[in-house]
Amino acid sequence: MVTLGALAALVGLVLWVPAVPSPIEAQEIEIYYGPEDRPGDRLVRLYENAKRSIFIAAYGITYRRGVKALVRAKQRGVDVRIITDAERLKDRHQRRALESLRRAGIPIKVDRHDGLMHLKQVVVDETINTSGSMNLTNSGNRYNDERLNVITDPVTTAKARAKFLAMWKDTTRYKPW
Repeated sequence: MVTLGALAALVGLVLWVPAVPSPIEAQEIEIYYGPEDRPGDRLVRLYENAKRSIFIAAYGITYRRGVKALVRAKQRGVDVRIITDAERLKDRHQRRALESLRRAGIPIKVDRHDGLMHLKQVVVDETINTSGSMNLTNSGNRYNDERLNVITDPVTTAKARAKFLAMWKDTTRYKPW
């Protein structure tokens, strides 16, 4: 037979075990699928609401609405920086988009190891980061099967921002365009 005191002690031990949240519980993740959710349009809204910074590392950057939103962000005083793939500059649409961004004063770096840029990451204002399969292209927004994760979490975003800034400072792997 279990006494009331023994039962209370047992319950106390069980209740004492601290709950440790998993990393996923600390995050808010919105998931957008292309083409039905138009993930590029979600990125445009993030760019339009940015106050301090937009750091992009992506293979393809040709989505016109996105390019215009980045130019407007730069004009508002937002620190916009882009790292992309040098090989992708052979595409006339990519080159045209990047020339528009560069004319607006947005610094762009390309990799020195053509064809290896597979990141599709955006960090906005140290508070939001995105990842997924989507390149920032019209096809990525309207036609392709894509996924865009919008993550609101300070720990994850700090890590994504640190990765971008480490890439930005790495003169061995990346050069100004």
